[in-house]
Order: sequence, then C-alpha cells, then structure tokens
Amino acid sequence: LMRFPLLAMAVLVTVTVLVHATGFALLLRSLTKSRTAPRTQTWPIAWLLIRVTWWLILIHIAEITVWALVYLWAGCLPDAESAFYFSGATYTTIGYGDLVLPKPWRMLGPVEGLTGILMCGLSAGLFFAIVSRIYQARLQTKPQ
Repeated sequence: LMRFPLLAMAVLVTVTVLVHATGFALLLRSLTKSRTAPRTQTWPIAWLLIRVTWWLILIHIAEITVWALVYLWAGCLPDAESAFYFSGATYTTIGYGDLVLPKPWRMLGPVEGLTGILMCGLSAGLFFAIVSRIYQARLQTKPQ
C-alpha cells in the first residue's frame, strides 16, 4: 500500500519541476528577446515586475493543480474544492491543518510543501536576477 504513494510522490515532484522549468524557459525567452539594456524608469520596471509576478503565479497555480488532481484521483480528499484548497495551503506552506490526507498518503503533504518552497525559491531567485540586471543597467546609464 505504501508503494503507490511513494511512486506518486516521485512523479509529482518530477512533474512539478518540469512545469516550473517549462514556465521559466518561456518567461526567460520573452525576457531575453531584446538585447538592449533594460529600461530603468519606474513605470516600465513596475510593469515588468507585474507581468513576471502574474506569469510566476500562473506557473505555481499549474503546479498546485497537478498535486490537487492527484489527491482527487487517489480519493485522498472528498471533492475538487478540498483538493485544490489543501494543495494550495500545503504548497505555499500555510498548512492550516483543517484538512489532512489519509494515513498512507500523509507523506505527500510535507513533500508538496518542500517542493513548493523550492519552486518559490526559484521564483524569488528570478526576481533577484531581474532586479539586479535593472540595477546594473541603471548604474551604467548614470553619468559619471
């Protein structure tokens, strides 16, 4: 009985990373189309960060959805709303504790939380890289 949850866990982590990598690749492709230095005025920066934020949220929602669908398919939670709610709370490490997985599937919760932390860390790293690039461009365009 414990074999299938372990297999599901391995597949879920792998699919989550693949979804994130694919979403990142698409985002990076769109961000690197222009070889010019990034714009350093306030509104273009704000608009860029808003677009990146929404794209990353969509990537994370897709990953949460994958986990929720497995919970639903495996009968771990009673309905789609519960599965999506549990998955979102777990992935983001909020973890209210009002819903729990059945005993054989319990380890998926902490693994989803850990996977979510790692994927959010990657997203935070991308924000850091973007802001660093903007900062470097601003330094280069400042008169000496």
